[in-house]
Amino acid sequence: MAFNGTASVFNQLYSGTDYSSLSWLEQQWVAWYIWIDNPVIATGLMSFLLHELVYFGRSIPWIIIDSIPYFRKWKLQPNKIPTPAEQWECTKQVLLSHFTIEAPAIILFHPMAESVGMFTHHVPLPSLKTMAPQVFLFFFFEDFFHFLAHQALHTGLLYKHIHKMHHKYSAPFGLAAEYAHPAEVMILGTGTIAGPLLYSYFMRDLHILTVYVWILLRLFQAIDAHSGYDFPWSLQHIIPFWSGAEHHDFHHMAFTNNFSTSFRWWDRIFGTDDKYRQYRARIDAAKASMKGVSKEEELRLERELLAEIEAEGIRAEAEAETRGFLGEKKTKVQ
Repeated sequence: MAFNGTASVFNQLYSGTDYSSLSWLEQQWVAWYIWIDNPVIATGLMSFLLHELVYFGRSIPWIIIDSIPYFRKWKLQPNKIPTPAEQWECTKQVLLSHFTIEAPAIILFHPMAESVGMFTHHVPLPSLKTMAPQVFLFFFFEDFFHFLAHQALHTGLLYKHIHKMHHKYSAPFGLAAEYAHPAEVMILGTGTIAGPLLYSYFMRDLHILTVYVWILLRLFQAIDAHSGYDFPWSLQHIIPFWSGAEHHDFHHMAFTNNFSTSFRWWDRIFGTDDKYRQYRARIDAAKASMKGVSKEEELRLERELLAEIEAEGIRAEAEAETRGFLGEKKTKVQ
């Protein structure tokens, strides 16, 4: 065995570890920590690189799809295709947020994680059987946190000065998943990381690799939800309670409803999908009445309905800026 790092670091982190008994992945995990020669930097750098590679790696296919007219038939708002200029502007803002907000927070993650009992540099790595229920629990926790925090961000000053930035695009696209005010990144990001930290504090059996799997899947979910496309093979057609792009696209278009991220159940339970369900009923009724009409007529009627919903969304957005945190309408003092 040969490492570029120092033997002292290996002895410090992996004293008593039988390297030959480790799997290939576990050997690479050990090699990374020894090579970086500092567990805090090793965890921070790996976390940041994972986030960047997954975020932009998952966004690129949607950029390509947006540039190919063939896919427009599955575009939820086909008359709104992001331009290269919009894509680039979004990319610059996202990168700024990643390097100024997320990178410093990620560097602090190693000491924070270990302080609550999370395993980081440790081997052996957890099995899929161990990780699966933990990841589902994080999805569940984050979805409910996001449901509550997202609604708060739609009120008064929180919307006007923070969340409005994310609603710049009424027809979202993949890269726009993290196009947000720095304060929003911190607020909603709390739901992503608080679940693993709380779980680790109470259970003391969580490995950071599980957190990485959770982050990877969460990024895929967020980017796909903002993609603006609903394919026949999209996950919401396989898992009925999955949110997906079709669910979240309505939120950007109509401004109201559908505040959850991954699942549909909280919006259904609390009635924050009423306008969305009315919209779907109107779509289904319109399709039923358009049998035999030309494709051009079908597209015209669909665009009229989309325009009507978006106009209602613009009015709802203006109203939200006049409401307080608990939804009460502000009145001017005479």
